[in-house]
Formats: sequence, structure tokens, C-alpha cells
Amino acid sequence: MIAAAAAKRANASVIGMILALLVSLAVALPVVLLNAPQKADSYRQPVIVSEVAEQAKDAAGFTPLAPVLPQDWSVNYARWNGAGADKVAFWDVGYVTASTSFISLKQSATANPTWLLQQAKEAPITGERTIAGISWELRDKPGSDKSLTATVPGGSTVILTGSAPLADFDILATAAVSAAQSAVDGSTNGGSK
Repeated sequence: MIAAAAAKRANASVIGMILALLVSLAVALPVVLLNAPQKADSYRQPVIVSEVAEQAKDAAGFTPLAPVLPQDWSVNYARWNGAGADKVAFWDVGYVTASTSFISLKQSATANPTWLLQQAKEAPITGERTIAGISWELRDKPGSDKSLTATVPGGSTVILTGSAPLADFDILATAAVSAAQSAVDGSTNGGSK
């Protein structure tokens, strides 16, 4: 048995801990309850590809593509990437398709075979697709994203890479060729669009 004085001291410590816990909860609980939970569909600033492309045009030395796509497609990002160790500078836009799959569009005037292979995640050439009158090289391997590569009007190289179905690649490739042709037509007509 413990002495009465020791029991009193032990009870005082337990009571003190319980009071401290209740005070801490009283302070923390309102803060937690007043903070709104995060939503999966939180607001994101829309990316206007044509505006970013216009800003990148001087650095690129070509007209970065800003394809017009269906309303149910969205843009994750649009950016100009200066040349790194590989000496390849490129325009890069990420799209989420109507089927909620992803496709990136990369465009460069200085693409080389090594850079293209890296962008295609080293997938082998598995075929060819003709889209919008242009021959696109298909690269695909199991368990990896697929890629389409072509030289578009104006002479730049475009590589589309992602997990989307080929039907979505066809939509983006068609829009990219149309945008490239519009850029060529605009530059041959005195720069007007």
C-alpha cells in the first residue's frame, strides 16, 4: 500500500494532466473546426496557352503552338524551357483530355534523335500514323506512355507523349498541325493572323 500523502500527490499529478489536456483541446478544437477542409477541385489559375506562347515566341525563334482544343480539355501548364546540357530548347504544354488522361506537347526547332528518344521514354518505334496529312512516328512499349513525333509546317519538331488513348492523340495532333499551318500562313501574309 502507498501512504496517504503519496496517493494524494499521485492524484494531483493525474488531475493536473487531465486539466492540461482539456485546456489544450479547448484551444485547439475551435481552430481545427474553423478551418475549411481542402477540396480536390480547389481553384487553379487558368493557363492561357496563346498568351504564354506569345511571350515565349522571341526566345523560341519560332511560333510556339497554341492549338485550339475542345472545351472539355484543360491545360495543366505552358512553359518555355531554355537549352540545357542537351542543347535543346523547347516549348512544353501539358493537357488533360476529355477522358481525363494526360498528353504533353513538346515543340523544338533544335530537336535531335537523343532528345526525342529521351522524351519518348526510350520507347521503340512501333508504327506510323497519318494525322492531318502529316506522317507521325508512333513510339510505344508496354507499361509506358506512348509518343507521336512529327515535323509540322514551319519546320519545328513536335512530340506528343502521354497515357491517353490514340483517339485523343489524334485530336491534339490535328489541332497542332492546324496551329502550325496558321502560324506559317500568318508569317507569309505579312505576319497577320
